[in-house]
This record gives sequence, C-alpha cells and structure tokens, in this order.
Amino acid sequence: MSLATDERAAICDEFERSGPDRPTLCEGWNARDLLTHLLVRERQPWNAAGIVVPALSAVTDKAMATYAGEAWPNMIADLRKGPPGWSPFRLGKVDEIANGGEFFVHHEDLRRGEPGWEPRPADPGRDDQLWTMLSSMAKLLFRRSPVGVVLQRPEGAQQVVATGQGLVTVTGDPAELVLHAFGRDTARVEVTGLPADVEAYRAVPGGL
Repeated sequence: MSLATDERAAICDEFERSGPDRPTLCEGWNARDLLTHLLVRERQPWNAAGIVVPALSAVTDKAMATYAGEAWPNMIADLRKGPPGWSPFRLGKVDEIANGGEFFVHHEDLRRGEPGWEPRPADPGRDDQLWTMLSSMAKLLFRRSPVGVVLQRPEGAQQVVATGQGLVTVTGDPAELVLHAFGRDTARVEVTGLPADVEAYRAVPGGL
C-alpha cells in the first residue's frame, strides 16, 4: 500500500464528485483552484516556487492561469495518470515522500470545505503510514511551538515532537493529527496541559 498512490486516486475520485466549484479549506480556493495547484506543482515544478516563496507568487499565478480554459474532466485525468515521464515524482520513493502528505491533506481540504463532512473511516494501513510520516516531519511542522508537544494516538502510542518550557499533549487519530500539524482548524484533536501552556501553544500557528 502506498499513501501517495492511494490518495492520488482518492482525491481524483473526490474531484469528480465535487465538480470545480466546491469550496475548500484552502482560503480563497475552490476545487478547480486546488486541482490547478496540484497540476502546476507536478507538471511545471519550475513555475511552482511561488507556493512557498511569496516573492515568486506571480510566476506561479501565471502558470495556474494557463489552466483557466482547460476542461475539468481533462484536468482530473491528468492528475490521475501521474507526473510526466521526466519527473522525479515518477520515482516511488520520491513520490511517497513528496506526495503522500500532499495528496492526503489536500484530499481533506476538498472533503471538508463544506459543512456536513465526517472523517473517513479508520484504515490501519493508511493510519500507520500517516503516523510514520509525522515522526519524520513533525519537528518541522511544530518548530514554532513555544512549549513541548507530545502527539498521542487514542490507544496510547506517543511521539515527542517538540521540546520547550511547558508541555501539551495533542490526542487524535493519525489522520486528524496530520491535519492539525498542517494547520487545519477542522482537525478533531484534543489539546491538554496546563492552561497557560495550552494558551501559548494555540497562539502560534502550525504548519509549514
């Protein structure tokens, strides 16, 4: 089982169900904007720097604009069939590292963009991969925390992902912990600790 492969297929299925106009959790973006972002990132990586470098956002915006007239089914088909043959994303390990979390989080951005959503049913294989992904990315994702952070699954497994004065424990299923780590407010997690520590933790935004 590959998280990147499974989530690519799942988000493409969700795009087909949603249509291009569904709101998403990505501020200001509907489903079409989100799909365009994924295609530019994968098929025009030289134009995607604006995703993480604000000074280059105009370059990325221009690349996204090239999809304005593209038919919605064709865009979904392009994402479903994967990156071009020259792309490093074609390599299994690169795909898993770069796309596993990306597709999972954006799939949930699409699913949870409107009221009435519910978390997907637990999937032991997916959940274990998400838990492992957290162990490798959490220090980056929680780097701004002014207090120590422990992530905890409901059954008790824990990871210490940040150290500092004070301590909070964030409890939730791996899928919810990943979304919380990426700064999604819809994540169903419980944050416990001394009131001052919880307040300090919540005052600092998470994510990249």
